[in-house]
Amino acid sequence: MTREEVFEKMNEVFRDVFEDDDITVTDETTADDIDDWDSLEHINLINAMEQEFDIKFSMGEIVGMKNVGAMADLIIAKLG
Repeated sequence: MTREEVFEKMNEVFRDVFEDDDITVTDETTADDIDDWDSLEHINLINAMEQEFDIKFSMGEIVGMKNVGAMADLIIAKLG
């Protein structure tokens, strides 16, 4: 799966989780950029990503994600 394909799916997940069809994430997107992205929604987002891509993140990986690009890199590595 290409990085572009991963981002397409990630955008769908973000739009679902945050119930906002206008969201488009980039490598630099962080929780500060999305109004409703708090700690509870972060858990929902991680869970939705794991389901969408059929992967599991470790607690260390989750804590280490500084932006959406880091999340994409982890997803690509796990799918590889």
